[in-house]
Amino acid sequence: MLYTQEVRGSSPLPPTIEANKEMKFIRPWLQILLIGILLFVATEQALRITGNPNFFPTVVLLGAFVVPVAFVVYFYEHVKHREISLPLLTTCFIVGGVLGLIAAGFLEYGTLRGMSILGLFGVGLIEESVKLIFPVIMYMGWRYRHEADGLLFGLAAGMGFAALETMGYGLVSFFQSKGDINVLQQVLLIRGFLSPAGHAAWTGFICAVLWRERERKGHIIINWSVISAFILAIILHALWDIINSIGGQTTTQFIIVIFGNIIIAVASLTLMFRRYLEAKKSLA
Repeated sequence: MLYTQEVRGSSPLPPTIEANKEMKFIRPWLQILLIGILLFVATEQALRITGNPNFFPTVVLLGAFVVPVAFVVYFYEHVKHREISLPLLTTCFIVGGVLGLIAAGFLEYGTLRGMSILGLFGVGLIEESVKLIFPVIMYMGWRYRHEADGLLFGLAAGMGFAALETMGYGLVSFFQSKGDINVLQQVLLIRGFLSPAGHAAWTGFICAVLWRERERKGHIIINWSVISAFILAIILHALWDIINSIGGQTTTQFIIVIFGNIIIAVASLTLMFRRYLEAKKSLA
């Protein structure tokens, strides 16, 4: 005899299904951000309490990569009809970041690392150029045609570069401070949370314009729109470096640095988000 059960109303879902249903309301990018922050805090506290140097690489890795990875995943989720696979975007993040960092290290070696205004504009020119190495390789092909594709490639390469650069600054600051964990934490937190308004926004903006112009003209093109976007990114990059080179020894200097960073960050993110909204509109 078959067993039958009368269904009255809606039967409760098993706990596992309910849990999975609730998790869907938490976006993957937010999960990465929250879990990454918790792991960073836990590992950093473990390093403080135990003094075990084995925790040091994990602290630096999490501090440098959590925000950049979450930021890229956010845009990957929100650009509809994306053609870029997640493995390819990850390759752009890692390989693009490494290639850019190596090229920047060679080209900036010597006088351009000076604190002169001309030298800082030179750094901006070099870094905004080398971050484009991997995206331009993708651009030369014809498979990824939409402005949204260019935006994603630019964001990934820019964030990969920013994360690796943050790791370098974190290591240098830690050794120069003779093992001061507070200094390391400050560098990782400030550079980590500001990274979307810097390298990612500038490279994402340039690549979005580059792809948009090709999409409009139907062929590879470097016109005034692309050149002006590149120049604008260099100027914002150089101004960012100039403001932060002032330091914060006095109250006046501290105020200038804070408000200068806010103004440049808002301008950079505004440019990038405008391209993002236009890219989404064109895909709708």
